[in-house]
Amino acid sequence: MDTTLQDPLVGQVLDGRYRVDARIAVGGMATVYRALDTRLDRVLALKVMHPALAADGIFVERFIREAKSVARLAHPNVVQVFDQGTDGSYVYLAMEYVAGCTLRDVLRERGALQPRAALDILEPVLAALGAAHRAGFVHRDMKPENVLIGDDGRVKVADFGLVRSVNNVTNSSGAVLGTVSYLSPEQIDRPNTADARVDVYACGVMLYEMLTGSQPHEGESPAIVLYKHLHEDVPPPSAVVPGLPYELDELVASATARTPELRPYDAVALLAQTRDAHGRLSDAQLDMVPPQALPSEYTGAENRTSVIPRSLTVPRLLPVNEDEPVHHRTSVLETPPPPPRRGRASGGRSRRGPVLIVAAVLLALGLGAGVWYINSGQFTRVPALLAKTEAQARDRLDEVGLETGKVTYAYSDTVKRGTVISTDPGVGSRIRNNDSVAITVSRGPQTVKVPDVDGDALGTARNRLKAEGLQPGMVTREFSDDVPRGFVISTDPSGGTTLRTGSAIALTVSKGAPVDVPDVTGEDLSDARSDLTEAGLKVKIADTRVNSEYDAGQVARQSPESGSQAAEGDTITLTISKGPEMIEVPDVTGDSVDDAKSALEEAGFQVEEDRGLLGLFGDTVRKQSVEGGETAPKGSTITITIR
Repeated sequence: MDTTLQDPLVGQVLDGRYRVDARIAVGGMATVYRALDTRLDRVLALKVMHPALAADGIFVERFIREAKSVARLAHPNVVQVFDQGTDGSYVYLAMEYVAGCTLRDVLRERGALQPRAALDILEPVLAALGAAHRAGFVHRDMKPENVLIGDDGRVKVADFGLVRSVNNVTNSSGAVLGTVSYLSPEQIDRPNTADARVDVYACGVMLYEMLTGSQPHEGESPAIVLYKHLHEDVPPPSAVVPGLPYELDELVASATARTPELRPYDAVALLAQTRDAHGRLSDAQLDMVPPQALPSEYTGAENRTSVIPRSLTVPRLLPVNEDEPVHHRTSVLETPPPPPRRGRASGGRSRRGPVLIVAAVLLALGLGAGVWYINSGQFTRVPALLAKTEAQARDRLDEVGLETGKVTYAYSDTVKRGTVISTDPGVGSRIRNNDSVAITVSRGPQTVKVPDVDGDALGTARNRLKAEGLQPGMVTREFSDDVPRGFVISTDPSGGTTLRTGSAIALTVSKGAPVDVPDVTGEDLSDARSDLTEAGLKVKIADTRVNSEYDAGQVARQSPESGSQAAEGDTITLTISKGPEMIEVPDVTGDSVDDAKSALEEAGFQVEEDRGLLGLFGDTVRKQSVEGGETAPKGSTITITIR
């Protein structure tokens, strides 16, 4: 059934101007229609918000304000906003209509893309986002569904403005807005602090998906995916597609760093890195064809923009070492009970009155001195040092009156060599003036030599690669006369090659010496089993039997067929015959030769003519080898005698 026929908006005219012709797509926030602007006679896309969201007055107000701002963002790779309005309960955006498909459609159809195609899509996306970031907008819901690819090859980014408005509304309730597969860690953990780097993270995830055909973090529920974004790095795409150049691994790692300060600060910076990586790749690297395995099944649910309750995310800890009003720190358990009241004689004066007054004065003076001490410059906070060079970090610490403590060095695949990975105490921590801050500086990625695992058993080879910090990659199997079955023939890259840790190594494993599969069709089962066993092959009997030209109990067919090659120890499946199918023979005596042959062949028999000397010029069937009405094996030969 065509669901568009049931859509109440199809065929209607919104705001007396936009005729809704067809429904294009349904998302988590709105439905998109193809419409005609009857005033300007042009086709456009009409995004109509779901009624549940449109009923929120604050949301609509902010949505309109954002739509007006984005409408001023003119960029060739941004889907333009023409108009915004309301018609009764409908709140809509009139936007540029792009005839073509989405990046999601491309990924569903093709799976992993060639590096050249992936970069050719990513660069205009980053150009569009870069223009938005420099204009003060953050998309916050970048995903393949929002990347449109026109029939003319142009790439455009859709849905600017809408997401930001929803985010501003939902943040106050502690919810997370977005699409779980592309959410950055800070969107999950600190949604109010999200900036342009959340779009950078999402683009890194999209690049990984374009290069591998699958998403880096998958799970059975949104909560599992959110947890992985918070606690697991995006793996290098070369671990899935061996042979991808390191420049692409580095680009994905930079864009998807879990710490926002380690990512490019906006899409413009990431675009510069992307173009640099693009320029360093050869034509062969750009045009390498990744394995065209089918991509993961997309139900659509995990790729819709949604408001995710905070309860689905990792529980938040209470803040520590932060300046908070005192009442924020108070709990029922901490409040002491009031002291018991003591009675006294009517009209009497307590002797303890002056003592209490003096104590109160001293307490006030003490508290004042404490406040003065705390706020008189005795404490400061550790400044932001991540991603700064060691020299810059030392200078910054000196500027705020702190000493540089112990400096240690560690390898890192994501942090540039010579820049700060972490500090102790952490950035933002409260610390006394003149105290020291220890810093850890990156040595850059660690490199190792690929061990020579040729001739090792597959399991042993994998363990040796992991022990060196490398990832066992794709396994292909080939025949070998020299290497036993299940042992490694070679690796790519080969042993002795220097690589960064985490790189994927493809393995070629032996299937053993090739064995010519003998033809056992028509043989008795015992003879067939003996012939195959002598050839070094195993035998499996199929569960079902079939009719065939062979007698019951003989081999009707085999898989693989004879003439092919198998490895020693491979299994050959045999299907046993039930015997030929018996069918009734038509009576053709007295028929012409042509009619008789036609009737017998249509019944499933082969026909042989016996004319003798007397039937050389005859045309009538005198008799047949199997009389009409009797049965004979299907496909057998019936001889007709002609006179």
